[in-house]
Amino acid sequence: MPDLIGPDFITLHVRDLEASRHFYADVIGLKLSPEVRPNAVAFATQPISFAIRKAQVDLEAVSRLGYGVILWFRSPDAAALCQQLKERGVPIVQELADSPFGKTFAFRDPDGYVITVHDGG
Repeated sequence: MPDLIGPDFITLHVRDLEASRHFYADVIGLKLSPEVRPNAVAFATQPISFAIRKAQVDLEAVSRLGYGVILWFRSPDAAALCQQLKERGVPIVQELADSPFGKTFAFRDPDGYVITVHDGG
């Protein structure tokens, strides 16, 4: 019987594609992928691909997007990234702390998704 291998691609639905592209590329610093799709923006992330796309569902139908799901991104220097995001006015929802995965913190994106960052320790 075939088995699942694991996560291969993550996409977040967003209200304003250009505002979220700016946030993830220019504020957070993710590199854009050369892949071009209508109503979506892909980023050159590894090991799992990440994209945002214009919402295909009613994002106003829920009070909080992504509730119950934790997305983790790795950074070579979580502490420096946390400080940089604070300086850029990004809402930090979990302050920098030690964890089994190294230094971690979490921020909120323009749509309210919470993204956790770690440096792997």
